[in-house]
Amino acid sequence: MCGLNGFFGARLGADSLAVVRRMADTLAHRGPDAEGAWVDEALGVGLGHRRLSILDLSPEGAQPMHSASGRYVTVFNGEAYNFAPIRAELESFGHRFRGHSDTEVLLAAFDRWGIEAAIPRFAGMFAIAVWDREERRVVLARDRLGEKPLYLGQVGGSWVFASELKAMRAFPGWSGRVEPRAVAQLLRFGYIQAPLTIFEGISKVRPGTMVVLRHGMAPQEVVYWSALDAAQRGLAHPIRGSDEEIADELEALLRPIVKDEMVSDVPLGAFLSGGIDSSLIVALMQAQSSRPVRTYTIGFDDARFNEADFARAVAEHLRTEHTELHVSGTDALQFIDRLPEVYDEPMADSSQMPTMLVSQLTRQHVTVALSGDGGDELFGGYTHYRNGGTAQRLRDGMPAALRAPIASALGLLPDPPPAFMAKWITDGDREVGDRPANALTRAGLAIGARDERELHKVLISQMPRPWVVLRADKRARAGAGDFGGAWLPSAHPIAARMLFDATCYMADDILVKVDRAAMAFSLETRAPLLDHRVFEFAWRVPLDQKIRQGVGKLPLRHVLYRHVPRALIDRPKRGFAVPLAEWLRGPLREWAADLLADATGDHGEWLERRAVMAMWTQHLDGTANYADRLWTILSLAAFLRRNARAI
Repeated sequence: MCGLNGFFGARLGADSLAVVRRMADTLAHRGPDAEGAWVDEALGVGLGHRRLSILDLSPEGAQPMHSASGRYVTVFNGEAYNFAPIRAELESFGHRFRGHSDTEVLLAAFDRWGIEAAIPRFAGMFAIAVWDREERRVVLARDRLGEKPLYLGQVGGSWVFASELKAMRAFPGWSGRVEPRAVAQLLRFGYIQAPLTIFEGISKVRPGTMVVLRHGMAPQEVVYWSALDAAQRGLAHPIRGSDEEIADELEALLRPIVKDEMVSDVPLGAFLSGGIDSSLIVALMQAQSSRPVRTYTIGFDDARFNEADFARAVAEHLRTEHTELHVSGTDALQFIDRLPEVYDEPMADSSQMPTMLVSQLTRQHVTVALSGDGGDELFGGYTHYRNGGTAQRLRDGMPAALRAPIASALGLLPDPPPAFMAKWITDGDREVGDRPANALTRAGLAIGARDERELHKVLISQMPRPWVVLRADKRARAGAGDFGGAWLPSAHPIAARMLFDATCYMADDILVKVDRAAMAFSLETRAPLLDHRVFEFAWRVPLDQKIRQGVGKLPLRHVLYRHVPRALIDRPKRGFAVPLAEWLRGPLREWAADLLADATGDHGEWLERRAVMAMWTQHLDGTANYADRLWTILSLAAFLRRNARAI
């Protein structure tokens, strides 16, 4: 795991090398072990790298790295897990290697087959920037499911790219203008969907794509793998077999993938929540390890959110070397001011804080940690796949002729409602998993949804009417929050939701959260369930063999039951949630109040004071639970404060 950066088309002259190094220095947390820079001043191209040494700790693994032919120069972030058989194939053609890094194999593959043909051969998580001397072009590439980040944009007329936005800030001419459409997306969904970023003119390179940069030409995007295409192929060619036969095939697929992801020249462990996904990964790790696997978990003082006991029970059964840390709202305060710096753009997943805590804990012992990310999106783990909630049940049970007038009537309700109404039309302050505040507003939008895609947009919206908290002069440019992600209009609605979540929510929320939190402590994370071969397999499994009678992730369960007793696993899903509602009324109250006052005051540019403070007041007095919405607003406010100071 590393950090990369670079530019193309810049005329910086003698300052070129200093600019590349300055950009790379902002990524030191991603690669504390070594740094490297290369420029061609005449052609206006530069590449920078910060290295976290995982494979080939010798200088032979240093980057930027040049191919044996001299044609290619590359910087690489991530891991190519199947590099060993590709290396063996290249050796059969006569290629000789200096070291044993996957980056050297990647470059040899470029020499042998060319960039466009070589990249699809590799399985893994990666972001790549490569300079092709012969064709005088830069090629950027991102892994299939978006585990590793890569940003691209124009700054001062030059193309600039990096693993994180903070490196792009260090390029001469950076302006940092906020993108209104991204603000609306954030307020609606809690995260910003690709290709948008919070900054105008800067975009995320999409997963599964290469972007080719040439002088005087617009960027060319080349899709080398499509989640939508893979899902459609899977649906067209389903597996025909029993539950046990599917479990056999899945375990046979997963075992070597997990084994490959355990390859490391530095200490390795795993996150363990005690849930299905992480427990399965740890079980397959332990089954293929000659020593106890090191496992790590976070527990909460609030028993409603604490899964540490479950994780401990699984660890004891598998006989791992287990470490756990219990945290409170006060513990979360140590990271609260770092969130804008760590994440660069606002995102409102409150599990950022425990993810940072477990990453900090894990990094004290190991440099690489495997996780169970991906199981919910690929095998049907989320509650809304099994039960769309009250809003969907109302819509489904209502005659079509009544939907439009009832939706119109409910649409007249203010959002947020006045205090005297709030206690009647919200869910109040209840436990995790409850519907968001102002349920009738959401129900009205759901009832009036024209199709399943629009219904899903309503159901996953944290703030279905994001414009109500924006100042009037920002609303037109911001819009209502675009709805990205792949969709399968002809498939079962649950399948369509799963694909959207895998290509949008997972890539732009879950994986961003984990990558930034872990890399803040120079910890590499690996997710075996996000190997593209697992994705393709999952889409061949019939839906009724993933989810049945209200129980999801059946293939993962059936494999796990072979290693861990059902009694340790079968329980309601909680997720990696925090007691945010209570924290905002308690240890985070002063921090939140200061941010909201600043962002909605006379010098605030984006947020409308009346609506925001109505939510804050009602939340504090317990009239309604606006924790999720407030966290989104606070994430934006914290970013705006930092951005104003950085410009």
